[in-house]
Amino acid sequence: MAFVVSVLKFLETVPLNTVTRVMNYQLSKASTSVGANFRAFCRSRSKNERFSKICIVVEEADESLYWLEIYLEMNYGNQIQLTAITQENTEILKVVASIKDSMY
Repeated sequence: MAFVVSVLKFLETVPLNTVTRVMNYQLSKASTSVGANFRAFCRSRSKNERFSKICIVVEEADESLYWLEIYLEMNYGNQIQLTAITQENTEILKVVASIKDSMY
């Protein structure tokens, strides 16, 4: 949840234009999905359901990282916040990918 809050606070620093509206929407959807689906993973009723949820978490964490890298490349928003969020996202992705790999 802290990751999502950081992302949403970062998005408040991004100037709004045609391009950033799309980017903001995509990043907010992907990043909120990471936490929501990890929570669902923790409450899963079966091994298959757990695996399905962790796969979604990995996919959404990777997509979040993709959008964050575009913000970095375009130099949009508070770069200090962005760098910290990107590092946190990378760590989250490593952890959830490791969980996924250990399940398969």
